[in-house]
Amino acid sequence: MNFLNSNIGRLRLLAILEGLTLLILVFIAVPLRRIFDYPMVSQVVGPIHGVLFLLFVFNTLSVGVEQGWKFSQTTWKVLLACFVPFGTFYIDRRILKPIHQEER
Repeated sequence: MNFLNSNIGRLRLLAILEGLTLLILVFIAVPLRRIFDYPMVSQVVGPIHGVLFLLFVFNTLSVGVEQGWKFSQTTWKVLLACFVPFGTFYIDRRILKPIHQEER
């Protein structure tokens, strides 16, 4: 699948990457830091996750305007997904993937 052909595809890619970096932080980086006193992984992955989080938020707003999404129906759900742990995976499957498939 080529995610880079459209804005919705790029948003889907950001959703997946943001969710993966959160998984790495929660299940690998934080335990390494707390249990084994090894902060290096969280020092590297933390800022990467932060940048991906911001890119996801900005791109959600951009795609929402471009696609003509009503904020009260779609945009807020996609934005909320990045605040709920693992919500980006759910939102990708339920909202973004069907829209992306319609564009093709």
